[in-house]
Amino acid sequence: MAELQMDADALTAFLARDFPQVCDQFAVERAAADGVTIRLVVSEAHLRPGGTVSGPAMFALADVAVYLAILSRLGPVALAVTTNCAIDFMRKPAAATDLLCDVRLLKLGRVLAIGDCLIRSVGSDAPVARASLTYSIPPDGPRGAAVIPPGT
Repeated sequence: MAELQMDADALTAFLARDFPQVCDQFAVERAAADGVTIRLVVSEAHLRPGGTVSGPAMFALADVAVYLAILSRLGPVALAVTTNCAIDFMRKPAAATDLLCDVRLLKLGRVLAIGDCLIRSVGSDAPVARASLTYSIPPDGPRGAAVIPPGT
């Protein structure tokens, strides 16, 4: 298992610096060598009629969570991009409640990373969605990743 390169504080700072347009929507709950847990801070913008969290909002949570799981292990990777996503919606999320996404990386190679996600409503252990995402890692820099120097 690869050593943790970015902890929860470093991932939070990265989001604030490089993705200020969405950083207030997500919170890093946990970052460890075995995976990350990311929270979607649910607002009115994430809800569909009936007060439940929309599918696109759950996709965004899974996508951001796998990206941060990769960064936690490789450090800040420039231009790592999603190449595939499959998501199963299993049950309706609790109305207007934050969601948690637990990610574990199944593969972290030189050019591809594959993450598995379970999304659940805060206060519940029952998953509302399960997603599998594949990311492409650019071929530049150490370990095949283009790394952004801190503070740039």
